[in-house]
Amino acid sequence: MSPCINWLQPLLALISSTLLARGHNCPSHCSCPDHHTVDCTGKGLTRVPDSIPLNVRRLLLSNNWIPWIPSDFLVLYSDLVYLDLRNNSLTKMDPGTLSTSSRLVFLDLGNNNLTDIPSGTFGESRSLIKLRMGNNPYLTVVGQDAFMGLTSLRELDLERNGFTELDVRVLEPLSSLQMLRLEGNPWLCNCHFAKLFVWLTENSHKLPTGMEGIECALPLLGRRIPLSLLSEDSFRQCHGNLTLKDYLIVIFSGICVSVAAIVASFFLASTVHCFQRLSKGSNGDEEDGNQ
Repeated sequence: MSPCINWLQPLLALISSTLLARGHNCPSHCSCPDHHTVDCTGKGLTRVPDSIPLNVRRLLLSNNWIPWIPSDFLVLYSDLVYLDLRNNSLTKMDPGTLSTSSRLVFLDLGNNNLTDIPSGTFGESRSLIKLRMGNNPYLTVVGQDAFMGLTSLRELDLERNGFTELDVRVLEPLSSLQMLRLEGNPWLCNCHFAKLFVWLTENSHKLPTGMEGIECALPLLGRRIPLSLLSEDSFRQCHGNLTLKDYLIVIFSGICVSVAAIVASFFLASTVHCFQRLSKGSNGDEEDGNQ
């Protein structure tokens, strides 16, 4: 009897584990190929599904019609390391939405309708290694501190978006960055692009296609040329350009100088007038004394 029991135990364990994995709170219309993966790819979803297992590690939501992610969505999924949201209808990501997932390693937001990435979107997602946001044609703005805290990020994809310029300070916090994709954007070769050009020149080894793979349009001609044909001298006219702050300082200084000049002129005129009156008074006294 015991040999039969010994033979049945592994079989029963295998069957029970298989049934448990298949029925482990898997969302309807989705599949759960293993205990930590939820695959909802191409299911026509218009919102994030309910009943996602709390211990999910890989969540696949690509090729759906999801327009937004609840700001508290990742609060309960602390084990999530892989999140694929490609090819949906996302228009924005609320600040703090992703900062609650401290273990997230891979995030794909490509092929959506994002318009901007505000500061604080990723919070302190220090585990994030790959971030893909390419093919968002309306994405034109990235907040200065949007990538603050992504100290482990190695790959950043911003290709084929709507960028004409990008503040270089956005990239400076990415101390571990090894690969950056910027090709396919409608960059403008103007003075706003000058600082980014210098940064790209110094970090060209991080560009998969090099400087020749990124093009920008000349301000007057409109013709697009590879960055490899440009140099820092191409932006030398920008060094003498004044910023808005500089203009305000000049205007304020001019006003102060004008006011000071008016006050000084008034004081000088008053002084001269007083001396003239005193001089006339003393001359009158002398004439009276002579008479």
